[in-house]
Amino acid sequence: MKNNNTSPILSPEKSKETPSKIRTLLFILEVCLVLSLLVIWFSSDSIRNSKYLWGFLFYSFPSNFLIAVVPHEPVILYFGEFYSPLIVAFVAIAGTLPTEAINYTVFRYVADLRALKKIRQSKVVELFKRKPFIALLIAGFTPLPFYPFRFLVVFAHYPIWKYLLAVFLSRTPRYFIIAYIGYAFKIPPYLLIATFIVLLLAINIPVVIILIRKKKKKPDAV
Repeated sequence: MKNNNTSPILSPEKSKETPSKIRTLLFILEVCLVLSLLVIWFSSDSIRNSKYLWGFLFYSFPSNFLIAVVPHEPVILYFGEFYSPLIVAFVAIAGTLPTEAINYTVFRYVADLRALKKIRQSKVVELFKRKPFIALLIAGFTPLPFYPFRFLVVFAHYPIWKYLLAVFLSRTPRYFIIAYIGYAFKIPPYLLIATFIVLLLAINIPVVIILIRKKKKKPDAV
């Protein structure tokens, strides 16, 4: 007696439909995101008419590119004193998302080099693969250094759309909170400058130390 029941899980038709439905859903979400950003843009005169916010938007690129050389927190605090925290968060994430997309694309070109094979097969990458989205949300929202995760997503072959979604969901509320602190407490300029300098040194001193050590290891010319 033949069993005509076909498991929906094993059905090839179902397996073909599922990715198509996911892609359709993602397309709809992306369109909704773009439309919502456009609505905020056109409904806010302060964003469209402020040359300072444009400068802040472009500042988001170097402050989020690969291993950033400039901090963004003091700048967000500063702009939070003069603009709505929601506007500041919107401008910050509008600069962050394309920068992170560039980071992903740029590093993907070198991620498959043989010299990086040990890193691709490391325990850190395997650990990240267990809960990548949760790890990105935590790293994006908290003060943890975020730049290692820019490399981990590529090593782990994590989809770029999931990466950007995690960045959007984690960094936007983080930016809003930082901007709101600047709005609520009106931090004096000298403290913001001091914070900027401290973070700038904290970011760049380790890089300088590594470069100095490499230079010392080189044999002296005869």
